Amino acid sequence: MIMGRMTATTALQGALRLTDWGLIRAQGPDAASFLHGQLTQDTNSLRTGTARLAGYCSPKGRLLASFIVWRGDADTLYLACSADLLAPTLKRLSMFVLRAKCKLTDASADLPLFGLAGTEAASWLGDAAPAAAWASASLGAGQVIRLPDVDGMPRWLLAQPADTPAPALPALPPDTWAQLEVRSGVVRITAATVEQFVPQMVNLELVGGVNFQKGCYPGQEIVARSQYRGTLKRRSLVFDSAAPLAIGQEVFHSDDPAQPAGLVALAAARPDGGSSALVEIKLSALDAGSLHAGAADGPLLQRGALPYAIPADQG
Repeated sequence: MIMGRMTATTALQGALRLTDWGLIRAQGPDAASFLHGQLTQDTNSLRTGTARLAGYCSPKGRLLASFIVWRGDADTLYLACSADLLAPTLKRLSMFVLRAKCKLTDASADLPLFGLAGTEAASWLGDAAPAAAWASASLGAGQVIRLPDVDGMPRWLLAQPADTPAPALPALPPDTWAQLEVRSGVVRITAATVEQFVPQMVNLELVGGVNFQKGCYPGQEIVARSQYRGTLKRRSLVFDSAAPLAIGQEVFHSDDPAQPAGLVALAAARPDGGSSALVEIKLSALDAGSLHAGAADGPLLQRGALPYAIPADQG
């Protein structure tokens, strides 16, 4: 695999146990309304058969975690997030349950998560495969969610009971799945990026992860102010490098070695020794000069393509 476009003809297809993901179960008659008051997404209107992105913010509007959320049944919602944030996120959310009839638990061991990609995965899923992005469907006692395609490559997130056999598919290399994550343009907040971004810095509202019509949640005023002032100064874009990149690594502009211009939000190694990354960056740093990882004279970053549009005045 080389820098740039991945195609559906890539032989690297199959399934991968997502050990770097975890799953929170919210159960009880107040589960949806409780989460509605905590997340950037409208969980009250979330229906069976649909998944949504969501963020969990600090009072300052900085992302503490990001989720893929779906409804298991009338009283149960699931939140898939980065495994290294599950314990602190579960603890923090539980502090605010109070009298709400909602029990929050770690469901990672009960329902391990798998990433599926490619036409072989589509054939294995058969009629159970949701066709539209963010649609979900039952698969036995589990749930399968269609993720946005990447360069024509179909992807799914599968949550299934631990005693169910793993998908009968070729093993998908972890770096390949990570590449698909990066090139999807959907950031997953990890321990290295906690409280680094307001949702718009990582394009969360552009991929449907922020509902501006819903009521209050932690950080809502700051998120709304960032949106309606009309001048967003930072966004996340895809970049490639011939050198390894790491989540949380600072990015510098060639003309300003004293202060970072951005931060690597998500990164994936390539077989050639290089990396692809989703980088949160000051838009002014795109006008001239060059961008480099780690220092102003560090490895060069070359801009790639997002699968969705950034507003014309924002990159």
